[in-house]
Amino acid sequence: MEWNEFTHWGEHAVRWGANYRRTLRERPVRAQVRPREVFDALPPRPPEDPEDVAEIFKDFERIIMPGMTHWQHPRFFAYFPANAAPASVLAEILANAVAAQCMLWQTSPAATELEQRVIDWLRIALGLPEGFTGVIQDTASTATLAAVLTMRERALGWTGNRTGLAGRRTLRVYASQEVHSSIDRAIWFAGIGADNLVRIPVAGRLRGMRADALREAIAADRAAGLLPAGIVAATGGTSAGACDDVAAIAEVAEEEDLYLHVDAAWAGTAMICPEHRGLWAGIEKADSIVFNPHKWLGAQFDCSIHLLKDEEAQRNTLAITPEYLKTRGMDGIGNLSELSIQLGRRFRALKLWFLVRAEGLGRLRRMIRNHVGWAEELARRLGEEPDVEIVTPPVLSLFTFRHAPAGAPDLDALNQELVERINDEGRIYLTSTLIDGKRAIRFQVGQVETAREDVDAAFRAIRDAIAETTGETESGDAGFRTGEPAGPAQSSSRLR
Repeated sequence: MEWNEFTHWGEHAVRWGANYRRTLRERPVRAQVRPREVFDALPPRPPEDPEDVAEIFKDFERIIMPGMTHWQHPRFFAYFPANAAPASVLAEILANAVAAQCMLWQTSPAATELEQRVIDWLRIALGLPEGFTGVIQDTASTATLAAVLTMRERALGWTGNRTGLAGRRTLRVYASQEVHSSIDRAIWFAGIGADNLVRIPVAGRLRGMRADALREAIAADRAAGLLPAGIVAATGGTSAGACDDVAAIAEVAEEEDLYLHVDAAWAGTAMICPEHRGLWAGIEKADSIVFNPHKWLGAQFDCSIHLLKDEEAQRNTLAITPEYLKTRGMDGIGNLSELSIQLGRRFRALKLWFLVRAEGLGRLRRMIRNHVGWAEELARRLGEEPDVEIVTPPVLSLFTFRHAPAGAPDLDALNQELVERINDEGRIYLTSTLIDGKRAIRFQVGQVETAREDVDAAFRAIRDAIAETTGETESGDAGFRTGEPAGPAQSSSRLR
């Protein structure tokens, strides 16, 4: 493709993308293909000669799109969202066109300095004190790995990278069972080992880590000759929104001289609303915090903010500067790759800058407040339905429920069948989880285009699926799977 062709097809792609986003409600949320259907539709060998871009676009629509689950669908209530507000998409087009590799200040000064500025904007928006700086990582998994490596090196006196872990005292890291699986993976990758991630019991409505049990576990490990290294706390756990008492956990970390990382990948965005900050009271005492603007704020994936109280600790862990990467004659200039696992870095700050300016914090707060209110309303409505049990109450915009008719022989199997029935029908997309060993269905609101009407449609879809499992009939949006449009929503949360 030449650049004169790019102009034509770029305009075509933009028009296609805008039309796709405007008409998403006409599509089932989850992909409707069988395993290997896409793979078998693709030629087994690559082409030797150039192909017509028009034909490539036709195959994109014919082969690829039927196999896509629509993460930007306003009725995507599964997992957490991976949002892409229009301003973010626009910025990504520009970043991709410029195609800079932003590893060092000198390789694109504007990229480094814009990243530093927008991180400070977000620090202010979250109500964090001055002194927190940070870096944009790709995902929370990478931020957490960086934090675990830092707590490892800190505990080993900054010698682990040089001499390795062989012959050392066994390192220990502490977290509850409610933390994300990325914490487990970080422990693996850091060489600490899965057996040394100590699971602390939880208690209370927010399923938070018990500070007394944490103290006891640390004391027992020290007595056994093991080496406590750090704590990972959760604000808004993935399964049911668990929130640790950050202030109490930070007190233990301070007493024990342990590094504290707080995973707020989903819920951190909600802290731009002051009324929700009680969920992470004491956060200013954390050493490291991660939250993902690509989950709830509207930034396009990937975009994870890693905030640091003292970035030198992470720099001491990750920085390596061979001669060919040194910046000469620029004292005080920070290279953000020294805070990242990767050396190469995309220009992620641009989409945040566009997004925050185009939407404004006020509009973003209204979106979050809408989502929280609609989730609470739906939990109340479902809780009033016969044989529906709210398993965990709403934490922000996330709650869990299950169908629990009296006398059912296997509620776990019943609820797994229910969530599969809902997803196969196509109107909405949900996922399930285990709460205290029992199957429950997760519901969360977080897609930037979701409107109240979409949450109403979710209530009907859940109610209709329950009716089908009990042999009753309900009126709803039946027939959507065949391609019948779901109808337009009248109010987008992003604009209200």
